[in-house]
Amino acid sequence: MESPAAAAARTVPTGATTVPTKEGSRRRPATKHYRGILRFPAVRQLLRFTGVGIVCTVTSLALYALLRPWLGPQPANAAALIITSLMNTALNRRLTFKIAGRGKIAKDHFSGLVVIVIALVLTGGSLGVLHWFNPDAGMSNELLTTTLSGFLATAVRFVLLRHWIFRRARHR
Repeated sequence: MESPAAAAARTVPTGATTVPTKEGSRRRPATKHYRGILRFPAVRQLLRFTGVGIVCTVTSLALYALLRPWLGPQPANAAALIITSLMNTALNRRLTFKIAGRGKIAKDHFSGLVVIVIALVLTGGSLGVLHWFNPDAGMSNELLTTTLSGFLATAVRFVLLRHWIFRRARHR
């Protein structure tokens, strides 16, 4: 039989609990313990969401710039947003909200497409307002307008993803 002092010598202090191993020693638990502002799941999710958003925004702007000469501003905006919303939902599902596996994937993507309608209204509406005030606005003004209105659409998207579509993973 082992003394309590010998068992304590093999214990790794974590400030929380330890997990026994097969040999009787103890190791750190598999979960991470965040400190400071990162201890809040919403903050961690917002940081990951921001990374996904940057990638999707750059992709959307590139698609818009590529499609605009052939389709015009409104259809190019709609096409770019629909294409990148599928990518955005998949990336947010996996990276931001840590949902792996195929369960509810079709429902998640359908809900993501419903949410993109809000982005289309905001960015398409901003383009309409821009062209109403300045009918001769060029592509640089259109890109700036869709980027700025996209920030608002992104904030709305995060709230809807967190509290509606992926609420089952809010605390990851």
